[in-house]
Amino acid sequence: MKPGQLLFPGTVSAPRRARAAALALLWPVAVVAATLIRDATLVDGTGAPRREGSVRVAAGRIVEMGELRPEPGEEVVSGHGLVLAPGFIDAHSHVDELILEQPDALAAVSQGITTAIVGQDGESPYPLADFFARLRTQPPAINLAAFAGHGTLRRRVLGREIGRRCREAELAAMSLLLEQELRAGALGLSTGLEYNPGIYSDTAELVALARVAARAGGRYVSHIRSEDRRFWEALEEALEIGRKAKVPVQISHLKLGMCSLWGQSARLLKKLEAARAGGVNVTADVYPYTYWQSTMTVLFPNRDFTNRAAAELALREVAPGAGLVLGQFDAEPGLVGMSIAEIARQRQRDEATTLIELVEESLARQQRTGKAGECVIGHSMSEPDVEALLVWPHATVCTDGGLVMAHPRHRGAFPRVLRRYVRERPVLSLEEAVRKMTWLAAQQAGLTNRGRLQAGWPADLVLFDPATVADQATIQEPHRLSTGIVRVWVNGEIVFADGRSTGRRPGQPLTR
Repeated sequence: MKPGQLLFPGTVSAPRRARAAALALLWPVAVVAATLIRDATLVDGTGAPRREGSVRVAAGRIVEMGELRPEPGEEVVSGHGLVLAPGFIDAHSHVDELILEQPDALAAVSQGITTAIVGQDGESPYPLADFFARLRTQPPAINLAAFAGHGTLRRRVLGREIGRRCREAELAAMSLLLEQELRAGALGLSTGLEYNPGIYSDTAELVALARVAARAGGRYVSHIRSEDRRFWEALEEALEIGRKAKVPVQISHLKLGMCSLWGQSARLLKKLEAARAGGVNVTADVYPYTYWQSTMTVLFPNRDFTNRAAAELALREVAPGAGLVLGQFDAEPGLVGMSIAEIARQRQRDEATTLIELVEESLARQQRTGKAGECVIGHSMSEPDVEALLVWPHATVCTDGGLVMAHPRHRGAFPRVLRRYVRERPVLSLEEAVRKMTWLAAQQAGLTNRGRLQAGWPADLVLFDPATVADQATIQEPHRLSTGIVRVWVNGEIVFADGRSTGRRPGQPLTR
């Protein structure tokens, strides 16, 4: 009998039906046949040592754990040789962009992700109350929780005048909108300070809004103002916001994304630990790759897109021409997959000129259509730094990915951690890796009843093979599914099995 194989299906027995019905009265989810996941290695998400055991699920909840025997008629899944863990929580996700169009969320469930935390980088669905209502009437395969985006609120208030500091009345209006989003269930405030319109805000504006989030028990999560040239200043700004607003601070996709910063992870972690010792509850999420995906415009932090010196600095310090690969370029789609160096040779230009021209072409298209339609993958980090940041006890795992993107992290981040950093290196124990992917992520987001194997909690579960789980997506083939993820349950229903989506959509909006 193969691991993960169904031993015998059937309807639930009368005693189990009674228990499921009782549970259904307590928790309003669909009553389905009880399932026993038998003889698995249980890794519960808390960091506690693994143990052998079984888990029984009914009415969308974990009913029992321990040494359990099958009851007549219940569905039994063999966990022999497999790990059963809480469903993974993506601490920084962009699946909200397409979740209503692609509710099966294959990119997420195929990694074992059962909950995605969205509304990141200062951009969120607006209003969140409407978004959550749609998720209830058109449920996807996974659960979603959301931050309120600073950029989203700023656009609502400043309109076309986003390229300046806000006035006092405008700040008051943004505060009211943030309070509205927090009442709807937002986890807190997110910022994207390398992007429009966040780049035009000052620290005082962010402190004021972070205080609004703090008063409601929310959090502040930030794509900081610079991940390269002005990294230390940007980091200090995030910590200052935490100190002044007395709000927990999460640094999004923490990285040292510039050659002259490589090897300084020890300095960075020392600074973060000092801030924690000084009362700032600072944490981070990390994706396990040495390359990022963003727009080409972030390579010009002063938005001086024709500045040759700025282009040369980006190519020298942030990523070389051979390490900047176009993931999308709607102005000339045939260039997708090519590096700046390759395009420069094709066009018979130097690399700095080529980068400037590509940005100009994209901006011209944006003027015509309203959409930039470009992204670039940049090789900017060192492996030792990525590893050190990932191992930090207060770092969680994220994809920073959507349901469709050019970067392989959107389909491979979580299995990559289990393959590379648990099995092959190894720098993380299995228990610690799962903790980062589950219970720690739930705690840092302010989610309750998620991220642990515990009786009475929702049955968000992943069953995987620790010997074979691996990412398969690459830059050349970013949509390849990971392997070794055997089954995934969301609120007690199987959403992924046998390498494919089941079509079930039991996901729920999770609110603060």
